[in-house]
Amino acid sequence: MHGTIAAPRTPWYRVLYIQVLIAIVIGIALGAVAPETAKSMKWLGDAFIALIKMMIAPVIFCTIVHGIASMGDLKKVGRVGLKALVYFEVVSTLALLIGVVVGEVVQPGRGFGADPKTLDPAAVKTFADAAAKDSTVAHILGLIPRSFFDPFATGDLLQVLLISILTGVVVAGLDQRTHAIGHVIDTMGQIFFRIIGLVVKLAPIGAFGAMAFTIGQYGIGKLGNLLGLIATFYLTSLLFVLVVLGAIGKLAGFSILRFIAYIKDELLIVLGTSSSETVLPQMMMKMERLGASKPVVGLVIPTGYSFNLDGTNIYMTLATLFLAQAVGADLSFGQYATIILVAMLTSKGASGVTGAGFITLAATLAAIPNNPVPVAAMALILGIDKFMSECRALTNLVGNGVATVVVSAWEGELDREKMASAMAHPVAVGLEVEQKALETAI
Repeated sequence: MHGTIAAPRTPWYRVLYIQVLIAIVIGIALGAVAPETAKSMKWLGDAFIALIKMMIAPVIFCTIVHGIASMGDLKKVGRVGLKALVYFEVVSTLALLIGVVVGEVVQPGRGFGADPKTLDPAAVKTFADAAAKDSTVAHILGLIPRSFFDPFATGDLLQVLLISILTGVVVAGLDQRTHAIGHVIDTMGQIFFRIIGLVVKLAPIGAFGAMAFTIGQYGIGKLGNLLGLIATFYLTSLLFVLVVLGAIGKLAGFSILRFIAYIKDELLIVLGTSSSETVLPQMMMKMERLGASKPVVGLVIPTGYSFNLDGTNIYMTLATLFLAQAVGADLSFGQYATIILVAMLTSKGASGVTGAGFITLAATLAAIPNNPVPVAAMALILGIDKFMSECRALTNLVGNGVATVVVSAWEGELDREKMASAMAHPVAVGLEVEQKALETAI
């Protein structure tokens, strides 16, 4: 014991999540005191998200290809993929149903008294136009990129997943060449991770800009008349995380509260930027530190960003019911069923970026039989969607992390001793991950 030298303690002001938290507070204060100045800070948040997004497609491609190739056995790839998709659909459906149940019980839109004739469709025209193109056939055709490299330019995650899986399957079948190509792909992935290691140090600046703009643009006081919907959505998401994901975590052998504490750094970054994509690489690294196997992490996390959007699902059903109640529309059982089925489709590909959830909501409303809730009704919540997008992204992130641990456990590839140690010392592990990202970035 006397020969053990304690690692130097990192000063609190150099810890990333503390920097992000301070930046969020400063952004809120600036938005409240000097709204016009705060609104001009928007470009800082946009720039940070753009820097992260430029690396997401290549990171997903490299991790999925390497994950499939390293598994070697394509039967195992199919087994893991099938387990992940089954888990995604079951939990996503529960999220949709919880949104419906809470919307019916709480009825946050009852008594709003909005007249559909007085609503301005121009306010949501962009989202309505995007939703109009989102038919089932268009959704399927949209999976196919115009060229192999097009998804890397557009950032379409579903298309990236498609070419990644195809490439991974081919590489895995190259026999003796698989290891060499897999090594090249893994090295490319490390390069991209190192770039992100540099970019992520700018997270406090991005969080400051995004939060300052949000408060400066919409103001804290303006939220009064719609505070009920915001509170209902946040409480519903919290209920889903603690009860549904908590129960799943308990069955898998871990505490959801300890898990949340373990990924608090990433949650704070998402809170500031309203995008779960900004922490994708860190989440993958942390899931490996938690004891999940690298191949499973490389397959489940990127896939979950398109297929496991619990927060977006809760939002769509809850917001749909709010708007129906606000305009005085009574929905039939068939219309409820349509909402759930359509939402299951339209939510795929809403990767957590601000605005994606709003477009999927427009697509869901447009598909309800007899159109009892006009898409123009979305103008009622346009001003507060930014505040709810943060909750969507946070819930999506927690859901994807839990899914990764569960699928790893199903595969018998979860190191439970490693998981217990990581959750018992979340700060230490967080600093280790951050330090490694910094070291690989130099």
